[in-house]
Amino acid sequence: MPLYSETIHSLHEKLREGTVTSTMITQSVLDRISEVDGKVRCYLTVTREAALEAAGQSDERFRKGDVSSPLDGIPLGIKDIFLTEGVRTTAGSRILENFVPPYDGTPVSRLKKAGAVITGKLNMDEFAMGSSNENSGFFPTLNPWDKARVPGGSSGGSAAAVAAGEAIATLGTDTGGSIRQPASHCGVVGLKPTYGRVSRYGVIAFASSLDQVGPLTRDVRDCAIMLKAIAGHDPADSTSARVPVPDYPSLLTGDISGMKIGLPVEYFPEGLDPEVEAPVRKAAEALEKRGASLVSVSLPSTRYAVATYYIIAPAEASSNLARYDGVKYGVRLSDQGGLLEMYRQTRSKGFGPEVKRRIMLGTFALSAGYYDAYYGKAQRVRTLIRREFEEVFSKVDLLLSPASPTPAFPLGDRVEDPLRMYMCDMFTIPVNIAGLAAVSLPCGLTPGNLPVGVQLIGPAFREEVLLNAAYAYEGERGEFPNCKVL
Repeated sequence: MPLYSETIHSLHEKLREGTVTSTMITQSVLDRISEVDGKVRCYLTVTREAALEAAGQSDERFRKGDVSSPLDGIPLGIKDIFLTEGVRTTAGSRILENFVPPYDGTPVSRLKKAGAVITGKLNMDEFAMGSSNENSGFFPTLNPWDKARVPGGSSGGSAAAVAAGEAIATLGTDTGGSIRQPASHCGVVGLKPTYGRVSRYGVIAFASSLDQVGPLTRDVRDCAIMLKAIAGHDPADSTSARVPVPDYPSLLTGDISGMKIGLPVEYFPEGLDPEVEAPVRKAAEALEKRGASLVSVSLPSTRYAVATYYIIAPAEASSNLARYDGVKYGVRLSDQGGLLEMYRQTRSKGFGPEVKRRIMLGTFALSAGYYDAYYGKAQRVRTLIRREFEEVFSKVDLLLSPASPTPAFPLGDRVEDPLRMYMCDMFTIPVNIAGLAAVSLPCGLTPGNLPVGVQLIGPAFREEVLLNAAYAYEGERGEFPNCKVL
């Protein structure tokens, strides 16, 4: 097996044994990027020289027996929404095309402190607004399982890079499903932690009350390793929670005897794609074989979740994106005609159509006379959705559902139909609205050889329970086939 296709934990053992070096692993990943990224287009920036330098430093630590963590010497890709000192950071937008941050965001600095090797910045939907990666201001990433299809979004570059062997693991963000949905489409594991579990400091904001940072990996153990490295309170982020961080990898026992897993009826609607429903229900049966019991539950306010999200998220985006005006940083597209003309030119040409659509929706929802009717009401529905989850979690330990209502769809299929595109996240959005933790992991392939993901949803700050159930399922399912880039 080539080094670029192995897991974090398997490579860590080889590094400790001295049978490989970080330089060897990193070179394998960089060679893989050179070989296939022209076909898949995951990266916006590849930091080849910096990666090899960091790998050499890791090799020196291993020689001295001064190993930082299981991530020491492991090549990771970073979604281009994270600030990275001295490395271009665009958020997938032309308005930040040449922006180079002066510091690292907290999640990136924690990975570096753990000894990880950063291979570069990964493509994404502009400002994380999208479900297909087609909204990137530069080019769409393609699904490595079928290059005529989308990888999902907004962390499409992050998911596709893991699937294609262009990174051992990656970091993404999830505002309404942007880790879990691409993980489902690309056949990898994607975790959205509880809101507040991981610092958002140094993450370019889309919707501040919904955004969360999480890993995309090849298996659940790697996910646990990544989460342990990035989780924990950060004084620089006022929304970062002061709660202890468990040793997630050591808690992966696979024992789920007596666990109650709820199957929400609203997440298995009439007309659900049978190519999705069949493997997801089979995954539920696999957990039942491991000792869990399955319980039918109801979350009736689920039907309002997408509408609620598309008021709250654009409203927060309208506020957050006001800073991109051509004055402080980023692109300035006109010095003629005065200040207002410079604003107009910069924002109209710098932002893509989906970002403009959401800014306009959000600005309208926050405008005088409409605030209470839209934003205020959406926040009340948000509370209702959260309380329904709390009530259900008093009866069951976890919930199980599809991660996405369909397998990866063809490129261009939904670009002209925003409402149809927004419904791609119907099973993931409620988790963000309620601030809960959830994970997507591959549970099967369609007859057309496209991955399908099952989603497990857990209570707030119980990622160890969530990951252990995912680990139990993974053990019952067996090894998932590697993607072969065409």
